[in-house]
Amino acid sequence: MAANMRGLTQFIADIRGARVRELEEKRINKEMANIRKKFKDGNLDGYQKKKYVAKIIFTYILGYKVDVGHMEAVNLISSSKYSEKQIGYLAVTLLMHENSDFLRLVVNSIRKDLDENNEISNCLALHAIANVGSSEMAEALSEDVHRLLISPISPTFVKKKAALTLLRLYRKHPTVIPAAEWALRLVSIMDDQDLGVVICVTSLIMALAQDHLDAYAVCYTKAVDRLHRLVIEHEYSLTYAYYKVPSPWLQVKLLRLLQYYPPSEDATLRSVLHDVLQKIMNDSAEPSRNVQHNNAQHAVLFEAISLAIHLDASSPLVGTSAVLLARFISSKETNVRYLGLDTMAHLAARADSLEPLKKHQGTIILSLRDKDISVRRRALDLLYSMCDTDNSELIVGELLRYLKVADYALREEMVLKIAILTEKYANSYKWYVDTILQLISAAGDHVGDEVWYRVVQIVTNTEDLQEYAAKVVFEHLKSPSTHESLVKVGGYILGEYGHLIANDAGYSPLEQFQVLHSKSQFCIASTRSLLLSTYIKWVNVFPEIKPQLINIFERYRHVLDAELQQRACEFYALASRPDDDEVLQNVCEEMPPFPPRVSALIGRLNRKLGDTEDKRTWIHGGKEMNLERQAITRKMVLGPGSSTNGTATAPGTTDAQDVMNSLAGLNLSGTGDQPVVAPQLAVGPSVDRWFNKLTYSADGVLYEDVQIQIGIKSRYQGHLGQLAIYFGNKVSAPLTSFTSTVHVNDSEALSATFAKIPPNTMASRTQSQQLLHVECKKAFTSFPIITVSFLAGAHQSISIRLPISVAKFIEGVKLGQADFFERWKVIGGPPREAQAVFPIALDSAGQLDLVRHRQVVSGNRLEILEDVDPNPSNLVAAGVLHTSVDGKVGCLLRLEPNREAKLCRLTVRSTSEDVATEVLRLIENVLRSDSS
Repeated sequence: MAANMRGLTQFIADIRGARVRELEEKRINKEMANIRKKFKDGNLDGYQKKKYVAKIIFTYILGYKVDVGHMEAVNLISSSKYSEKQIGYLAVTLLMHENSDFLRLVVNSIRKDLDENNEISNCLALHAIANVGSSEMAEALSEDVHRLLISPISPTFVKKKAALTLLRLYRKHPTVIPAAEWALRLVSIMDDQDLGVVICVTSLIMALAQDHLDAYAVCYTKAVDRLHRLVIEHEYSLTYAYYKVPSPWLQVKLLRLLQYYPPSEDATLRSVLHDVLQKIMNDSAEPSRNVQHNNAQHAVLFEAISLAIHLDASSPLVGTSAVLLARFISSKETNVRYLGLDTMAHLAARADSLEPLKKHQGTIILSLRDKDISVRRRALDLLYSMCDTDNSELIVGELLRYLKVADYALREEMVLKIAILTEKYANSYKWYVDTILQLISAAGDHVGDEVWYRVVQIVTNTEDLQEYAAKVVFEHLKSPSTHESLVKVGGYILGEYGHLIANDAGYSPLEQFQVLHSKSQFCIASTRSLLLSTYIKWVNVFPEIKPQLINIFERYRHVLDAELQQRACEFYALASRPDDDEVLQNVCEEMPPFPPRVSALIGRLNRKLGDTEDKRTWIHGGKEMNLERQAITRKMVLGPGSSTNGTATAPGTTDAQDVMNSLAGLNLSGTGDQPVVAPQLAVGPSVDRWFNKLTYSADGVLYEDVQIQIGIKSRYQGHLGQLAIYFGNKVSAPLTSFTSTVHVNDSEALSATFAKIPPNTMASRTQSQQLLHVECKKAFTSFPIITVSFLAGAHQSISIRLPISVAKFIEGVKLGQADFFERWKVIGGPPREAQAVFPIALDSAGQLDLVRHRQVVSGNRLEILEDVDPNPSNLVAAGVLHTSVDGKVGCLLRLEPNREAKLCRLTVRSTSEDVATEVLRLIENVLRSDSS
């Protein structure tokens, strides 16, 4: 750039040649004055504007304040020459902040560059949007960026930049991006042929899916399919093989994306994922001599282990993982040790048994003294997660010993974790008190108020502990240096329970007073206020030291602090009342037990750790704590104060308020589970006609338009069924990013899974088949919905009902006349009987269409019984519904048509009232529809 502009080259040379800063400033001021004059005179061509703006940019980069050249930079953006446009965009992104008024002038120019069929102009515009990223720019241009990303004619380089630009805008202004609306179209790009585009789009979808899980649920199948193609089928170009590892960055992102969703119930997806994870672990079993290869392989391996733990913590894969992790935490490489400890903490947070981890407890404890602080932090997290009742005393003891030499950056977190573990796994209250008081003595300023609040709460609520706690805290107060938090604990406990030990040698009232009061001179006003409350309690129970206490109240009546002065005056007045006055006794009654309360320590720890942009799906602290966290998060998300990040926090809440709220009890009010929204169905007379026919037929057309035809062949046996779904491409171009998903409204009653992941491309004028396995667990009333989406120029999405009804799982039963009517009477009338009278159509001859009636009844898999009803027009049928959970359900039917009235009475009796109602509805809908 500078080589083509001699003035700029000379200017840079002069600056570099300046021996002192004063000469540099003088040269810059001279140049700025010249530039101002040139800009004021006007009539500059593009080359001159470019040259002067480049000098301004260089000056700005050197750290000097620049206040000229903004309009000229805006004008350069509109230039048709690349070199001038480049300098203009560079100046805009460097010189203008996101709230600059000048940015409004460049929005139209940027939009024009986005609309151009020019890769370079597109990329310059995308750079500017991503770097500036103002709210106005996001609102005005996000649609244009999205259009560039989804356009089939956009170059791959532009698509990559467009995806990352949208990611940048979403992170800065999430409300501007219609994430749910764009979901299907964005997910379809995960099938792009270029892995670079897939990596960028996956990064975008990871951010969007964290806040819109349901909308982006279809990405789960896409991620599994892409992993299978990368790891198992080796479907990638050599460009994306990093030291023989296929696109490790994409693998890591896909494995992380799958962890945002609960484990899939689809057996096919689970099987494919198992194969992928097994292959990754097998490939990483033996380390390579190549460092880069190891790094890439380990990055993928650790994410694969995390996913295996997420899917099923008791699977054989996780057992293999535990063996690998044991090797990694002893590695010589710091990064490997760090990742090994972190992943092992994930295993501890989800595993049913901690025994495999306890084998390596000594190695983990040694990691607390690692030379790298990040490794020490991960070792602390792991010990915290793997602690239980069996090893709590050992782990807490080690943490207490390490606390005295730990880094200051770790101490506050360590204090919280030691306090939580001590409370959660205490084998005795005495051990709890001893440990917490040791913690307060050792940690000093790093002990938050939550810790001593919790001690006071537990001692107050545990009567057997009060005398012991008073003695122990008194002994701690005798030490020469005592931290203020310990003085607070001592003041409260001795004030409430000091009388329990007053008769023991060495714990007399006078000794208690002397020890506690000797510490007050080193305390702040709030602690002295608490000690005054202790003294007034002692006035009531220790009359022998009343003169000394009244003397202290008298002195504090004249201090400058308003809180201390008021307390002293009030307590002095109380203490000066006659000994037989009941007011003092009533005021100084012993504190009642606190109501059951949730500890504030865990909440404080979670707030301290916080969520990063890439949110964890688990927390440190064992399986029980993770289950509690999931339940609380679910309630919070569904509650009125929830946020899109899944963490509900009332506006303006402070740590102190959170502490007091926790002491008052935790109140989480949820509104119940939100219903899953079904997809929008395709409508039309032909669609309904095809569907109604398939409810009583085994095969036929389900849907057809100018682009695609969908047909079905089905067979059922007992509670199981299989549908062969045929997709036909009717156009002369391939259908890409082809996806089919099945939505089941009640997964506890019906399961539907594809036999294998379907191919994502359908060649022109060809047909493909997918097998769908279904299982009836209980009676159900709603049809599953299949959603088919594909790219054919634009993105198309079709949702249609699948003709899978509860009647498909009925098996016909042959009964004689006597048996039928005996069972008919045994079942009885309502509620196990459903009956309807409805109009029917006659055939072309004006007669009852008995063939049609028989076809509909037998098509719903009921056995038509001959010679049971004397009227030949009537139909009698019987069958048994097979379910895997509720067992077998009997079903009997009578169909009585009337030709003169053009009406039909249908009666269904079943041992299940739900089945009777549903079978009646299915048959009535078809026969009634024939009359329309």
